[in-house]
Order: sequence, then C-alpha cells, then structure tokens
Amino acid sequence: MENKKKILIIDDSADTVELLRKRLRAIGYDTDEACDGVEGLAKVETYWPDLILLDVMMPRLSGIEVLRRLRAKEQTKYVAVIMLTAKSEVQDKVEGLDVGADDYITKPFDFKELSARIRSLFAKKEASAQLATEEKTGALEYLVNEVAHEIRNPLVAIGGFARRVHDSLPEGTQNKGYLAIIMQNVAVLEKMVAHLVELKSAALAYVEPSSVNELLTSTLAGFDQMLVENGIVVATDLMDSLPLIPADRHNLQRVLFHVLENAIEAMTGEVRQLKITTRDSNGHVEISITDTGKGISRDKIKNI
Repeated sequence: MENKKKILIIDDSADTVELLRKRLRAIGYDTDEACDGVEGLAKVETYWPDLILLDVMMPRLSGIEVLRRLRAKEQTKYVAVIMLTAKSEVQDKVEGLDVGADDYITKPFDFKELSARIRSLFAKKEASAQLATEEKTGALEYLVNEVAHEIRNPLVAIGGFARRVHDSLPEGTQNKGYLAIIMQNVAVLEKMVAHLVELKSAALAYVEPSSVNELLTSTLAGFDQMLVENGIVVATDLMDSLPLIPADRHNLQRVLFHVLENAIEAMTGEVRQLKITTRDSNGHVEISITDTGKGISRDKIKNI
C-alpha cells in the first residue's frame, strides 16, 4: 500500500478545518486536525505529520508560539509548516518566517494555490533529504576508503618484511617466534580492514524489492557440484507468493552463501540433509536453514 503524506491542520475555525480536510483527502493526503495550539502540539507527538497547516491567530497558544516550540525540539525541528493567516501585514509574515515557517498563505486562500504550495514544499523537502543522504554517503565512502588505504599499506609492508625475516631464521629461535606473532596480528588487522570495507558496502547498499525465494534458489544452484560430491540431500519448502522485501540483493545473497557454505561443511556424518524453508510470518519473511551436522558444542554457544 502506498504511504500517504500526512498533513496536520491546526486551526480554530471549524469551517476552515472541514474544508481543508475534505479537499486534501480528495487529492490523496491523510489528515488529522486540532482546534488550537495546545491540542496541535499534542497531536504532533502522536500523529507525526509530514506537514502542518498552522493558523496564526488561535486561543490558548498562537501559531507563532506553536511554531517556536516545534523548532525548539529535535524531533520536530524540520517538519514542514505552512502558516495560515487572515492578516496581510508584512511584519506578521516576517515574524513567522523568522521563527521557521516554510511558507505563508493568506486567508481566504485559493485551494489550487495552497495545493501547489504543498506539492512544491514536499518536493523541496524530498530533494533536500536526498541531497543530505548523498552527501553523507559520499563522506562515509571517502572516509572508509582513506582509512582502509592508510592502514592497509603499512600492514602490507610490516607483514611482508616480517615474513621475509621469519623465513630466513632457523626453526626454534625466539626471534622467529616473535615474528610469527607479528604476522598473526597483521593478519588480524587485515581482516579488520576488510570487514570495515564490507560494512561500508552494507551502509551504501542499494536497496530494492527482492524475492527471497529467487535469491535462495540462485545461491543454492552455485553449490550443486559440492552437494553431489558430499552426498548431501537437499529438501526445499519455499512458500509461494512471499512478499518482496526491501534489501540489497548482493549483500543478502552473500549472507545466504556463507550460511549455506557453513551448513554444507558442517555435515560429515552418514546422514547428510540440508533443509531450506521460507514462510510469511506476520508480514515478515522467515528463512530457515537446517542441517544434520553435529552443531556447536554447548560450551562454545555462549561465546557467539
């Protein structure tokens, strides 16, 4: 189902609220209403609107004060706000814009103009969010690449020279043992750098609607020869009509590959069966991969 944009109408005029509710819902928006500023602030924290149509002149709490409080809170600092006012004085509009209003429209307003302003504001907000995401992504990618490069180069040198000296020393000497420790720790650091790069790939993942059954089937096909050579029987029970899930296909397939690989390598006994099932569990896709390997000993499970 398509997520509708949510608009909160805060206005003490019942006629205005009724008009806006009907017209906005007719063009596809979801709406909620509040009759004054105090109720409006309470509604914001339960409704979490994408945009607020905020009247300036209201009892108990003015629209300007409501806006000031919205901008003061981290959770509502960036919510889009269009001020509605019967006043046409420039000073009133300037005050609202100074406090943080995104736009202003004077009553009585033309609904076509208001709807155009709403569309424009949503488009600007989405473009800004996309730009911010791209900037963060670019910064993250640059940072990880730089860190990986700066760490990997000296590690290659340290590991390479340590290996040369290690291989040139006679067996059983103390220095050869020290160099072996250095080489082991270099290998650990190299794995950490590789893991850091993998985390970057996950953070920069391209998410798209994906079929779990298709990914499982294609990944399993890559083990056909290995399964035959090891005498492993595969039983699959993949539920039809599973919902697509938002996922990075490459990263998810890599996870499935490692899980299947571990399951296959774990089976060394006489009975070797790999069972794969998928289910729709309350809107979530559940994957079950079981094997007849001996499993992990109880004393080691606590370390996982």
